[in-house]
Amino acid sequence: MLFNSLTFVVFLVIVYGGWRLLPGIRSRNVWLLLASYVFYGAWDWRFLGLLLLSTLIDYVAALVMSGAPQARRKAALVISLCLQLGMLGVFKYLDFGIESMVALLRWLGMNPHWETVGLILPVGISFYTFQTISYTVDVYRRVTEPERNFLNFALYVAFFPQLVAGPIEQSTNLLPQLKKPHPVTRDDVRTAFHWILMGYAKKMVMADTLAPMVNAVFAAPGSFDGLTLLAGGLGFVLQIYGDFCGYTLIARGVALLFGIRLVMNFRRPYLALSPRDFWRRWHLSLSTWLRDYLFFPLGGSRCGRWKTARNLMILMLLSGLWHGASWIFVFWGAYHGVALVLCQLAIPRGAEESWKGWKRLVAILVTFTITSVGSILFRIRSLADLGAYAHGLTVFGPIGPAMEYLLPVLAFGTLLMVYHEWAERKNDELVLLEAPVWFRWSVNAFLLLALALCDSQQTAFVYFQF
Repeated sequence: MLFNSLTFVVFLVIVYGGWRLLPGIRSRNVWLLLASYVFYGAWDWRFLGLLLLSTLIDYVAALVMSGAPQARRKAALVISLCLQLGMLGVFKYLDFGIESMVALLRWLGMNPHWETVGLILPVGISFYTFQTISYTVDVYRRVTEPERNFLNFALYVAFFPQLVAGPIEQSTNLLPQLKKPHPVTRDDVRTAFHWILMGYAKKMVMADTLAPMVNAVFAAPGSFDGLTLLAGGLGFVLQIYGDFCGYTLIARGVALLFGIRLVMNFRRPYLALSPRDFWRRWHLSLSTWLRDYLFFPLGGSRCGRWKTARNLMILMLLSGLWHGASWIFVFWGAYHGVALVLCQLAIPRGAEESWKGWKRLVAILVTFTITSVGSILFRIRSLADLGAYAHGLTVFGPIGPAMEYLLPVLAFGTLLMVYHEWAERKNDELVLLEAPVWFRWSVNAFLLLALALCDSQQTAFVYFQF
C-alpha cells in the first residue's frame, strides 16, 4: 500500500475517522495496531508472521532482563541480537553470501554448483529490526524500563506511518507518546497537512518527474556522453532526496494527526559544510542509531586518531551493508568512510560553524560534490556500470540533446536550494507556515496544481527496497 496511492488515502480516512470516534487510549491503540497490521499485510500477508516474531523476541527479552542479575541480562541481550540479526541476515544477505562465495571459489579455480535461495525481502525489515534492537539495548543499559503492556510495544514496532521506511524511532521518544499521545491542536493539524503536501510534492512532482530520465541514464551508462551522464547523476541526487524526504514528511504528517511526533529525518542536507555535517543532516534517524549503538560502543572519537578512523570506517561499511546486499553498497560505504576520515583529520570539530560568506559557499559546493559522487555510487548497480559511467564522463557530445536532461535538473535544483537557504537562515523547517498568508496560499495552490498535472502513475519509494 503505497503512500502515493488512492488506496492509502481511503485507508487513512477510515483509520483516522475510527480513531477520532474511539474514546480511550487503549481502544485507540488497539485500532491503530490492527490498522498497522492491515497496512503491512497489504504488501504480503506472509510478512506479518516475521513482524510478530520480531516483536515477541524483544518483548520477552526485555521482560527477562527486568530485575535479573547481570549474567542473565547479558544472555537475554545476546540471544535477542542473534535472533534479530539472524532473521535479517537470512532474508537480506543469504543470497549475497552464496553468490560471493561462489565467485571466490571460481576465482580459486573451483567450480561449485550452489543455487541461491531466492527469498523475498520483507518490506521494512531493516528498519523495524534496528528499531526493536535499539529498545532491547536501551533496556539492557537501563536507559528505559521494559514495556510490560504488549499492546503498546507491538504498536511501537508496527506503527504504520513509519513502519516500512522509518524514521527509525528509539523507544524513549515513541513509546511514551503511544502511552500518552499529545493532544492534537489546530496548529498540529495545519503542520500535519503542510508536511503531507510537501511530502507528496517532493515525491510526485520532483522525484517521479526526474525518475524516467535518471533510469534511462543508469540503465545504459555507456550509451551517453559526459554532460548527459552528469545530468543523470545530479538528477538522481535530487530524486533520492525528494523520494526519501517526501516519504518521511508524509509519515511525520500522518503520525502528527494521531498526536505522535516522529523525529526529523532530514535537515537541508545539500547545504552541509562538510561530510561530517552532511551525516548530521541526512537520514538522521539512521545516523543517530549508528552513532548510539555502534560508534560510541566502539569508542567514538575519543580513543585516538587512528582508532577513530577505524570506527568511522566500520560505521560506514556497515551502513553500506544495511542499505543493500551487494559489493557496490560496500564500496559506497567505504567511499563515505574515507570522506569522513579525511574530514576528521583535516577539519577540527566545530570549525564549520565559523565559516561565513565565500568560505561557506565553497564548503557547500565541495561537500555537495563529494556527497553527489556518493549518491551516484548508490544508484549504480554493478562495478561494470561504474566503469562505464566513469569512462562516459570523458566523452563529450553535442550540448543540445543533453539539455533535455539538464534543464529539469537545473529547475528543480534551483527551487530546492532557494527554499533550503531560506529555511536555513530562519533555522526553521516550518518556515513556509510562518510566511504571509498570501504567499503561503500561493505556494500551496502551485503545489496542488503541480500534483494535479503530474503523472498519476504510482511508483514505489526508493527506500522500500531496504
